[in-house]
Amino acid sequence: MDLDRPLTEIPFIGPTYKQKLKKLKLETWHDLLTHVPHRYLDYRPQKTNLRIEIGQPLTVQGKIVTAHNQYTKANKKIQLVEIATRDKTFLAIWFNQPFIIRNFEIGQAYSFSGIIDWFSKKQALIAPLFEKILPGKPLVHTGQIVSIYPETQGLSSKWLRSRLSYLINSKITSDDYLDHEIRKRFELTDLCGAFQEVHFPKTLENAEKARTRLAFDELLFLHLANIKKKRKWKKEKVGHELLIDSSELDEMLKTLPFKLTKSQLTSLNEIVEDLGKKTPMNRLLQGDVGSGKTVIAAIAAWLAHKNGLQTMVMAPTQILAKQHFETFSKLLRNQKIRLSLVVGNNRSKTDEVDKADIIIGTHALLFGKRQLSGVGLIVIDEQHRFGVKQRGKLTEISKKNTKYPHVLTMTATPIPRTVALTFYGELDVSYITELPHGRQPITTLIVPPEKRDNGYEWIKEQIRENKISVFVVCPLIEESEVETMSQIKSAKVEYEKLKNIFSEFRVGLLHGKLKGSEKDRVVEKFREGQYDILVATPVVEVGIDIPNAAIMVIETADRFGLAQLHQIRGRVGRGEKKSWCLLMSESKNSKAQNRLKALRQTLCGFELSEIDLTMRGPGEMFGSKQHGIPSLRVASWQDYKLIAKTREFAIEIFQQPEKHRTILNYFEQRQISGN
Repeated sequence: MDLDRPLTEIPFIGPTYKQKLKKLKLETWHDLLTHVPHRYLDYRPQKTNLRIEIGQPLTVQGKIVTAHNQYTKANKKIQLVEIATRDKTFLAIWFNQPFIIRNFEIGQAYSFSGIIDWFSKKQALIAPLFEKILPGKPLVHTGQIVSIYPETQGLSSKWLRSRLSYLINSKITSDDYLDHEIRKRFELTDLCGAFQEVHFPKTLENAEKARTRLAFDELLFLHLANIKKKRKWKKEKVGHELLIDSSELDEMLKTLPFKLTKSQLTSLNEIVEDLGKKTPMNRLLQGDVGSGKTVIAAIAAWLAHKNGLQTMVMAPTQILAKQHFETFSKLLRNQKIRLSLVVGNNRSKTDEVDKADIIIGTHALLFGKRQLSGVGLIVIDEQHRFGVKQRGKLTEISKKNTKYPHVLTMTATPIPRTVALTFYGELDVSYITELPHGRQPITTLIVPPEKRDNGYEWIKEQIRENKISVFVVCPLIEESEVETMSQIKSAKVEYEKLKNIFSEFRVGLLHGKLKGSEKDRVVEKFREGQYDILVATPVVEVGIDIPNAAIMVIETADRFGLAQLHQIRGRVGRGEKKSWCLLMSESKNSKAQNRLKALRQTLCGFELSEIDLTMRGPGEMFGSKQHGIPSLRVASWQDYKLIAKTREFAIEIFQQPEKHRTILNYFEQRQISGN
């Protein structure tokens, strides 16, 4: 079946609806068919001997007796429709929808589904779904399990159901790319049946089976795409085969100001093995906040230098780029390596960059006329913050002749391993799971409103006695005009407030709207001790390393996800002093409080990522715009068993291509169409 046809081929979908559907990322038949309901309403007809209960769903089918608008004493309009069934008469009622009366014809049979309640001492259906009963035409919106969809303005669930009903009942054929034996092996329903049952299920059990089949397809194709990318990378690309002198490497490690942890050494060994191959490395280094990923990248850059090759390090922000420049300079100060920094307001001369051994910068690295012909290693930090085209351009401008540089990407965003293996499936993954030796664990406390003043007094004592620095992080820059956000602390308002509360101390302000030079100046003053307290937005989430910062105060902490809270907390505890994280929250919401309790009890980012995935779901946990993790249409990142099962099957498909030729052909078709 050709599911790549445009939605405009379906009746009543013209240019206007095409644009509305595009807001939901729906452009093809396949997109619409996999736009699955987020819940169902059970409006199946009750048996006649069951007693009608107030507050329960009910389906009523009968002829219209009257339909009219009625005014209340407060001069508001109510819409009343009287329905005569075989046994009795019912009322259907709407509020302030005067045009709805035009939908009804006196004497015509209709089906109504809704919740039964009392109105003027009579039983009535309140704002029910309805549709005309016509000979030979099946019901779509009433009298069955009714699907409720993610919607946008001008696209209701009723409208989506009507278009899906047309598509499924008149256009979708029964062929399936998974044969009977494979469906039996994985206990899957057929594809055509899955489309039918996920949108118009006969039972809720059928709906779940249909969803599982569509989720299986989605995850399988994601794994197949990743495996294909990895195979293509290893098959077609030729890299720089680095010569590694183990004795020289051992001597270099001895020059470091600290000893590497066990997991750092494991990750380094995996990277060293990759660098010694002709196939260019394509590895993700995933480590918790402050776990020491940068030192591993610096050692890899040193190895590239020993082989006469340059290294490019790309960071998402100027703050982080400058932090990397300072860290690399300290770690490699005895190695006679030339470093260059390329950021928006501090671009080195082109010839100086070309001669540098390690070039560190932001997206500014992508611009300018520079001949980077000797790059053997690219390090991309927080790669989800860059687009695919940016990463691709960086690789292309670094390619020497036909050789591709080795690529090491890093992230401090803890991602559950199953998710990482799926989303980053084209990469080899290394994990740093320990904190460096000597780091003291951060103590996390939840501070309710009644203890806020005591908390401020305690902070004053800590600054006076221990000469430490304090972060205060707020979600917004300015007060929001949106009523639902009125309790969220504004960084600017909090800054003015704290200047009064901590009048004996020096308070600074840092936020994303400051120019790059202004940010740098504020950070430098804080690092040098010219500010005791820095009020900031989550711009401090990555890239600011202040060893003297020992207290992190997070305002309105309940508004952040666990992953982001953990990232922000990681800005302290980077020196030798005991560190604290104070979570300020006025929320009574049990889910929000449970998140904060989980953060208080757990210091491991990977454990927190699993908890966050379970408690909040992937959409809120990752935030696709912020962290680059895609939203799955049907499947769930929490379904570890199905993720593992489809990954194993995807590997089998590529290992036995002839046996699974039909699946591979269908997969290639979907790849070409972009689905």
